[in-house]
Amino acid sequence: MQNRSAALQAFVDAAETAFRERARGDESQRSVRCGFSALREPTDKPTSVPASEGCRLPVCDEHLDQVIDPAHFPDGDLAALAETFRALEPALSWSKRKGTTPAASDTFDQGHANTLIIGPGGLERRTDVWLGVSLLAPDVRYPDHTHPPEETYLCMSRGEFTHGGSDWFEPGPGGSFYNSPGIMHAMRSGAEPLLAFWLLLAE
Repeated sequence: MQNRSAALQAFVDAAETAFRERARGDESQRSVRCGFSALREPTDKPTSVPASEGCRLPVCDEHLDQVIDPAHFPDGDLAALAETFRALEPALSWSKRKGTTPAASDTFDQGHANTLIIGPGGLERRTDVWLGVSLLAPDVRYPDHTHPPEETYLCMSRGEFTHGGSDWFEPGPGGSFYNSPGIMHAMRSGAEPLLAFWLLLAE
């Protein structure tokens, strides 16, 4: 693990514990197992970015500290995930979604932020597994979107999701669900900010 910082390794360990504990269904459990098995070996590319290179968007300043406070999570695995993420967050570069935004709310542009922790452009640059997080301010609907990699979500707050034409559903804090490759999906926040981690198995 010589190419992975202690802080990033602590986050990966906490994420694996939480994702494995909370994955539901055979497909999700398989995807999570394969993803974190791959992450046991870091890539030989740069794996850490100095904190000074991190970049927050205004929505992060307004809502992130509230929604990721470890004290809000009574379950130890979620509290550890929140704590290790907070230690990494100053080095992360947050950005807005690019491209078209079908069905997004008028509040979407200024009310969302995404960041990759592991994956192209992340703290650990690799193409096989992507591990990131999305933040929505209150009353924001994310656009309908799809992508080839399969995906497992782990929610850290309240919020609603839809996939494959389903009704909106709320996993709740600690809830997890699986998106098959190519499925159309979206999320939306209510009166509270929404924060969700996602694990994409690209290869």
